[in-house]
Amino acid sequence: MIRPVRLIVALLAGALVVPLVPAVASRDLKLEILSGRPDKVTGGDALVHVASPDADVKVTLNGRDVSSVFVADGDGLTGLVGSLRLGTNVVQASARGRSTTLHLRNYPREGPVFSGPHEQPFVCETAQFTLPVIGGTLGAPLDADCTVKPRVDYFYRTTAGAYAHWPAGTRSYPADLAKTDSGDPFIVRMETGSADRAIVQTTMLHDPLREAAPTPTRRSSSWNGRAIFTLGGGCAGGWYRSGTTTGGVTDAFLLGRGYALMSSSLNVFGQNCNDLTAAESAMMTKELFVEHYGRPDFTVGFGCSGGSYQAHQITDNYPGIFDGIVVGCSFPEVGFGTVSFISDSWLLDSYFGRTSIAWTQEQKRKVAGFQTYATLPSMAVSAGRIDPRRNCDVIPAAERYDPVANPRGVRCSVFDHAINVYGSDPSTGFVRRPLDNVGVQYGLKVLRAGAITPAQFLDLNASIGGFDADANLVPSRTVADPQAVRTAYRTGRLTNGGGGLKDVPIIDYRAYYDTQSYGDIHLRYHTFSMRARLLKANGTAANQVSLLEDARYGLFSTASPLLQHAIDEMDRWLTQLTADTTARPRIAKIVAARPAGLVEGCRGPSGFIAQPLDRNPSSACEKLYPSASFPREVAGAGVAADVIKCKLRAPLRSDYPGFTDADWRRLQTIFRSGVCDWSKPGVGQQPLAGTWLDLS
Repeated sequence: MIRPVRLIVALLAGALVVPLVPAVASRDLKLEILSGRPDKVTGGDALVHVASPDADVKVTLNGRDVSSVFVADGDGLTGLVGSLRLGTNVVQASARGRSTTLHLRNYPREGPVFSGPHEQPFVCETAQFTLPVIGGTLGAPLDADCTVKPRVDYFYRTTAGAYAHWPAGTRSYPADLAKTDSGDPFIVRMETGSADRAIVQTTMLHDPLREAAPTPTRRSSSWNGRAIFTLGGGCAGGWYRSGTTTGGVTDAFLLGRGYALMSSSLNVFGQNCNDLTAAESAMMTKELFVEHYGRPDFTVGFGCSGGSYQAHQITDNYPGIFDGIVVGCSFPEVGFGTVSFISDSWLLDSYFGRTSIAWTQEQKRKVAGFQTYATLPSMAVSAGRIDPRRNCDVIPAAERYDPVANPRGVRCSVFDHAINVYGSDPSTGFVRRPLDNVGVQYGLKVLRAGAITPAQFLDLNASIGGFDADANLVPSRTVADPQAVRTAYRTGRLTNGGGGLKDVPIIDYRAYYDTQSYGDIHLRYHTFSMRARLLKANGTAANQVSLLEDARYGLFSTASPLLQHAIDEMDRWLTQLTADTTARPRIAKIVAARPAGLVEGCRGPSGFIAQPLDRNPSSACEKLYPSASFPREVAGAGVAADVIKCKLRAPLRSDYPGFTDADWRRLQTIFRSGVCDWSKPGVGQQPLAGTWLDLS
């Protein structure tokens, strides 16, 4: 049984962020932590920099001299300070009568830091984790936190375009060794370790025959100084497990460009469908990278589908982990931008399967809003992630939830996985759930357009029903827990766009999948949802650029020249942004730093078409790649898809052309409490309460 965790009272009251204790400096002697935030150190060590005009500097940790770990770095001294105790630590630097202090708060390497109590049960999958290129698994974990013995491996790129293992002790270059774009030997150093109960992997180009192992003060000469954090997709089944893969650290295009890559097994949403623990794992993975190799010039979040959930939410809620993001097949987040439209699809598909009212397939498609009808039944299957009894294979059958046989068993749903955030309902012990469809008039726009009849519209809305706590379909509409709704907005579980996202460059690359015959989930309108939220929160979306093409390269492959272009342009964008030391507003800096070669548009039959990507039906890109709608938008909601529970109003007779008096009376009976008023903010809708919120 998952231990219910009550949402922190202080969070609801507004006491949200533990303030940082600033370094206390005297004149020009300064201390800075390079590996992360001073209040969020993990694993007992931190990479610390001392800026001092004097070479003779004494550094102490909790009164103990640690000066010997510091080495000159051209701009002062840098050292990996270890043996931090759990809790508060004081680092002090002194020279010639001057001193400065830095307060560090240390947490265990296995966490948690800010994500709340560890999820239980938790299955270690290290024995199923296969090392890329090298082969073999990591074997049994060293402890219950899925820790593995750290290891370093090397592999190389062959002239045949494959990877091969670089055996330890190799003293000469293989005959089939390929070169990188810059002419360096394409040899990759891969490090594997543990953090936050996840497997962490990093890679970078490094030639062991020519250079000593890299350190924070001695970089590999083949590394370009930038890092890309790969974020894996999925969601269903992403709970109670450590994972068997990372987001990928072997991409030949990225490594060949000189980037360092990093990822963790809890940054794959198919293994951890929880943005909060994903943010914590990303923070700790980057911290580990910096402690071993030094702070990158910048770090780019890079992912598709479930990877885009992470990129958006981590950046918005925990700014500073990523300096820019390149997302593909994107959604704003999993809990609402995705769950809302797939759960509506489940309800619609179920209704169409049981109603005695005649519907054509085209009418069903129009009510759903999708470009192809096949998307509707496909999304109904995807909605299984809200069912606590599905996607639970990682848990032994005897431990799984069953409402009769094991009512206190392990519940496997996207909402139960987030119980640390939402808390539990004291009346049931189940997670408080922010899911609602009260007042939603399914098919309203197509009714008004004359595509369906009043009889069809009324029967649909009278019969569509909702979900009970176990995701069983029931006749009544689904009612959201009001505390969960407020929490979703305040804590960023519904991506706001006004946190860290407003301060970073965003490139949204999309391969067009709206018309796939099998009904794909990665619909183009989700890009517009994120843009609408940026506009709502900040009054501008000038920091987001969208690129669109057909599906010939798949959803998100660096084989695509357009995605390669996005990566190169993000590099230029961040390079120019980092160089801007003026005092002007951040958004002005971002706009000014945007490269001239980064232009919004789509790839057409004869080349790239430069134009704003919107839903203008007369635009060339919209004609080539028509954007789908979705059930709530057909019901009258905005494309932002940010209303969890709508405010209600009395229906207006003028909104229902062709209604008879009998139709009108039936509508009033169906919607006794009123219909959604989409012109107003949702119930409990409110801004972010802050960033770097702590739910521990």
